[in-house]
Amino acid sequence: MGLVSNEQLAPVRAEANETGAGVVDLLLGKKIIKPIDVTRAKAAQFGAEVISLSDMRLADEVISAIPRHIAKRYKVVPIFRNNGSLTVALGDPSDLDTIDSLRHLLNQEIDIRVAPEDEIESALNRYYGASDDSVGKMIQDITEGEVEVGKVVSKGGEDDGSVVDADAPIIKLVNTIIVEAFKARASDIHLEPLSKTFRVRYRIDGLLHEMKSPPKRLQAAIISRLKIQSNMSIAERRIPQDGRIQMAVGGKTIDLRVSCLPTNHGESIVMRILDKEGLKLGLAELGFFTDDQQTFERLIGLPDGILLVTGPTGSGKTTTLYAVLNYINRPDRKIITVEDPVEYQLSGINQVQVSEAVGLSFAGALRAMLRQAPNVIMLGEIRDLETATIAINASLTGHLVFSTLHTNDAPSAVTRLIDIGVKPFLVASSTRALMAQRLVRRVCKRCASPYQPSDAELKSLNVDPNNLANATFQRGKGCPDCNKTGYRGRFGIFEVFVIDDEARKLIYDKVPSSVLRQRAREMGMRTLREDGARKVLAGMTSPEEVIRATILDAD
Repeated sequence: MGLVSNEQLAPVRAEANETGAGVVDLLLGKKIIKPIDVTRAKAAQFGAEVISLSDMRLADEVISAIPRHIAKRYKVVPIFRNNGSLTVALGDPSDLDTIDSLRHLLNQEIDIRVAPEDEIESALNRYYGASDDSVGKMIQDITEGEVEVGKVVSKGGEDDGSVVDADAPIIKLVNTIIVEAFKARASDIHLEPLSKTFRVRYRIDGLLHEMKSPPKRLQAAIISRLKIQSNMSIAERRIPQDGRIQMAVGGKTIDLRVSCLPTNHGESIVMRILDKEGLKLGLAELGFFTDDQQTFERLIGLPDGILLVTGPTGSGKTTTLYAVLNYINRPDRKIITVEDPVEYQLSGINQVQVSEAVGLSFAGALRAMLRQAPNVIMLGEIRDLETATIAINASLTGHLVFSTLHTNDAPSAVTRLIDIGVKPFLVASSTRALMAQRLVRRVCKRCASPYQPSDAELKSLNVDPNNLANATFQRGKGCPDCNKTGYRGRFGIFEVFVIDDEARKLIYDKVPSSVLRQRAREMGMRTLREDGARKVLAGMTSPEEVIRATILDAD
């Protein structure tokens, strides 16, 4: 192929004869050739076509042609089917044992294409899931064995697919799906009925990853099993339902908050995995740098006032508030929370569950709570004028109040409170600080390596290329520890706006949030993107993560 000259090859051959290493391995190690060159050479030798899997979108019915455990074991990816033959991509066309085994196992003719091994690994994770083979193997066993799913007839005489045998494979499958999600550090499990498939996805570090899907015929049984576990009515399929499941996994007890929603093709179930380990996080583990942490510790140590944490759904607001309560939870303080729902049980704290069904609203619970003489109040969310007014009045009468709001940045929280009807003078006099936050993925420590970001990335982060003497840019190459993503875990980036006398006057004068934001910047408030840029320079995350999670600063 003309990729290696005789001058380059002679010393490598000599070294190979001395050490017993392979010539090709040495050429790769010395970076004389690249892995893709070896792939092309092998393909040419066996007359096979080289393809790029990263440019292809494979259909579900093609992926289902090779069971997950076989695809993972032999490292092959099915590409398309044609008249009884199956075309697959593999990394080594000289591996005749693999090709013969596939023909025998699948009982059909196999056509070969060649793809780089890293693309095959990535495709296997994308289409079959990155966790181990337990779920895929169990689904395969159920499918091959044509297991008869146990049935229960509801009062209306209708079959609802419930499983009654305690040892039924469906029960084991459901438990395995949950256990594998927990092991993969997933925050949510999504079970979604589509027209022809029953899709299973795990949300890991904020991004959804598709797993091996169970056969569509098992949909009713799996959903009914989960509804039974979470104490929902299996006879009711027309309205949304909520429930909870508690399970022991590897000596730990985990809680799952289960939501069931009727859709066109069946009931969709989402399970939020509530891992209590997250509550033990200190403020540093949340992602605070020392200066912001000192400011925040001073704010949460105040005797009264209101402190609001803002951000969209899934930005970690609740985790931050729980970590704060954990930090200030001492025997000399009475802390009461009002939540919908109570996600975690905290020792030493009185937690109230809102229940609209029996008439216990946020506002009603908050009123009753004030007669319990608490020092600290945590309100799950400020949703309306009544709740906001009671919370602000509580902060003015000697209580420290924590709550959340759904706004894009910290100064916008003031505008939001005024928009829902709170008087500006109440907002100005009660609010001590506003904090916006987002979550970004942390670079995997095991496979992190230095790299140089592009000028466009530096410009987006508003970083001066001349001030990079102490910068440590890191990017994960991808390893088994992080499922080849280059990231493992998440942390927060923050925007902390401390309200001073001048800011109070601006709030009282009902200035637009842009003016308030400008004042906050003059006071030294870092925007979300600026805080993210600091953490990129420290090698904690990558520029694209910060750019994805934040909006460009107006100035």
